Amino acid sequence: MRRLCFALLVTLAAGLGACRDKKDASPSLSAEAPAEGSAAPNGSTVPAGTSAADAPADAPPPPPSGPLLVDLSGIAHLPPPIPEGAPRLASISMRTEVFAKPDPKSQRVGYLRAGAVVETEGDVAGTAGCSGGWRKIKPHGFVCIGQEATLDLNHPVVRAATRRPDITQKLPYMYGIVTRGGPVYARIPTEDDLKQHERGLKKHLAKWEKDKESGATYGLDVWMKWKTTPSPPALEALEQRITDPDLPWFLKDGGRAPDLSGKAATSDVKIGQVDRRNGVAFVETFLHEGRRYNVSTDLRVMPADRFRPIRGSDFHGYEIGKDIEFPFALVRRPGAKRWVWDEGKKKLVANGEVAWRSAVQLTGKQKMVGGILHYEMKDGGYVDDRHAGRVDPAKKMPAWGKNGEKWIDINITKQVLVAYEGTRAVFATLVSSGESGLDDPETSKATKRGIFRIHTKYVTVTMDSDTVGEEFELRDVPYVQYFEDGYALHGAYWHDRFGQPKSHGCVNLAPEDARRLFHWTEPQVPHGWHGAARSLTGTVVFIHP
Repeated sequence: MRRLCFALLVTLAAGLGACRDKKDASPSLSAEAPAEGSAAPNGSTVPAGTSAADAPADAPPPPPSGPLLVDLSGIAHLPPPIPEGAPRLASISMRTEVFAKPDPKSQRVGYLRAGAVVETEGDVAGTAGCSGGWRKIKPHGFVCIGQEATLDLNHPVVRAATRRPDITQKLPYMYGIVTRGGPVYARIPTEDDLKQHERGLKKHLAKWEKDKESGATYGLDVWMKWKTTPSPPALEALEQRITDPDLPWFLKDGGRAPDLSGKAATSDVKIGQVDRRNGVAFVETFLHEGRRYNVSTDLRVMPADRFRPIRGSDFHGYEIGKDIEFPFALVRRPGAKRWVWDEGKKKLVANGEVAWRSAVQLTGKQKMVGGILHYEMKDGGYVDDRHAGRVDPAKKMPAWGKNGEKWIDINITKQVLVAYEGTRAVFATLVSSGESGLDDPETSKATKRGIFRIHTKYVTVTMDSDTVGEEFELRDVPYVQYFEDGYALHGAYWHDRFGQPKSHGCVNLAPEDARRLFHWTEPQVPHGWHGAARSLTGTVVFIHP
């Protein structure tokens, strides 16, 4: 069975295939954690106390010990810009690889995306496998000057891809889901182009107008207001472009977008097609002759009326010790009732509702009524475990927690994630794991269970499925953290059912939760990079029933 958690990009540390592996008997929270260096339930080694000496020789140094660099409140501000006059290079490919040494045979430690500008240090560091010469970049790693990177900051791709992903926001780009399939262009289509490639355009626009009037879709002006919070200073120019009716410079006077997608090198106007079940991220939006067009992250031009703008779920989790205290429950399903005990009738009776996805404080007492477990809330009422999952700290702390590591605990049955800093639980939220629940991940859409370490992270990456009847392509899935084969923690912009199994095997998070955890876990992605990889020392992910 081949299904989701495919990345179209080649992974940095391991090949991303289908979410498949043998079913294993996963330990519960109370089970003894594997000893340092022993085999984990998935057969891999869990280096709970891995030292720098244990890491590959060409790996970047491990993060410094001491206070955490990032907490779970998330990054609110970007670091200062590169100092004026400092040497720098720019990425001109959707994937510019960063190597641990100035050698293409060395370990890949990350990658940049087109338009990224990073500071360099030193002169040419060698030419092995790179005729343009290797440049060392900050904070570590080497990039080859050539087809993927340039020292020319006026390169057309660099100028056209100035919109960077905004990692201070729950969604790093503008997003849309295709409502009606249509063409993808290399430039703004002329009237003749529209007649050739969108023969049903008049009917399509009439249908769109009807949907808009009925409230079935958003108005096109939503693209103008996609950002709901003020931009960081570095993005003020972007906001000006979005609200400016002028065309992007590269599309003026019939101009074509730089061939970043690999599909615009020909003279063709139409260079592709988008279909339903496609999700796309955008970096530009503009009006032309009364119609709005968007530009994707790989600089393809798409009519905005083919998409439904996506804002992403507003749900996010709770900081333990600040928003909520143990014991508590997270309401994972809508329709939860507040029950009270009627002494006269000797039974629980409904007395209001408990908000979906709320965190409710518990007393620790519980009552079994009619074969259903009910948790007593601090307000005197009860909530049942069909709708809510009780959250408690780990009963027996695993070795990595005792060692002071950050780690993530995911309970499939409760659909709850708890993040720990050593032995202290600091954050809890609802997730959507594989829709097949506790079935065999080898043959179903279940999430693989076991003990893993995050090895590769992407600010965004494309995922797709070629399963017959379930084909889709979701570009720029945000805040992706791979921990085993094609299994990852990631934000989901296409649904809002967190708390219920829904994915094809990955662990779906609300976008803001995905963002916070992405910045909190190891390996860290250096500012300006689009991805990072490090084996052995990534944050532990413990997934169990």
